[in-house]
Amino acid sequence: MIEHLPKRPYWDCAACGRSWPCDPAREHLATELDRTQLAIYAWLQLEDAVRDMPSAAPAELYERFVAWTGDRAQNDH
Repeated sequence: MIEHLPKRPYWDCAACGRSWPCDPAREHLATELDRTQLAIYAWLQLEDAVRDMPSAAPAELYERFVAWTGDRAQNDH
């Protein structure tokens, strides 16, 4: 998993080139972190991405970085 890390400032995956967090990164993060840790980590990454990509649409960045964590949390129940 270690290779599925973001390449800044565009936040593409260093391993697969897809938008980060890519599916492998999401899977890894969801197994390594509990729901609260995952949400906090995703939000912190969002804050960095906003600084790196100021012209990106906030709603798109939210969907990309944070929204999926709620889906994972619901799947845990």
